[in-house]
Amino acid sequence: MMKNLALFDLDHTLLPLDSDYEWGQFLTRIGAVDPEEFARKNEVFFGQYQAGTLNPVEYLEFALGTLARFSRRQLDAWHEQFMAEVILPSIKPSARELVGRHRDSGDLIAIITATNRFVTEPIAREFGVSHLLAPEPELTPEREITGRLSGNPTFGSGKVTRLHEWLDELGRPLGSFAQSHFYSDSQNDIPLLSVVTHPVATNPNARLEAHARQAGWPLLKLFDEK
Repeated sequence: MMKNLALFDLDHTLLPLDSDYEWGQFLTRIGAVDPEEFARKNEVFFGQYQAGTLNPVEYLEFALGTLARFSRRQLDAWHEQFMAEVILPSIKPSARELVGRHRDSGDLIAIITATNRFVTEPIAREFGVSHLLAPEPELTPEREITGRLSGNPTFGSGKVTRLHEWLDELGRPLGSFAQSHFYSDSQNDIPLLSVVTHPVATNPNARLEAHARQAGWPLLKLFDEK
């Protein structure tokens, strides 16, 4: 039985970018969406996320509604291009090594992110992580994306709720792990950082860094991006 748990945020934690924002920028570059309208909305939501004022359901309905305009076959083809052009070149050896150390220690590993599963599942696979807790797009029986959110967003305190649901499904409550680690860059994740035994402020933004210093949490810089 795995003794320890290792949880990772994704954007600006394992990646030196925001995969959701970059996916929107990618759709704009390839001409899949109206560049002015989409870029304007994307910038507004991204600013709200950075400021900690984002309404996650409102944003996800925007993001998933964009996906619903296209067939799954087309979306999957674009995502392969997105991985090759944007994500793979951005992944740093230091991030791979961090995940690898926990894997080599035999820890139960999961990525828990506010970015929807369509965007993040191939990225989690690239890191060799099979457990992904992310907002779930509603799918038709043919796996087409409807544009609606299925369940609740994994954002802020919603990450804590989803984590407990997942661990209950496994029959492994959080307290059953000798150690539980969570790596995140954002003050939005203070609720989850506060319930694990080993919170690590990773590439932290200014608000999280201030909180972490006050709380005595360790700081980790995987890459110099802020």
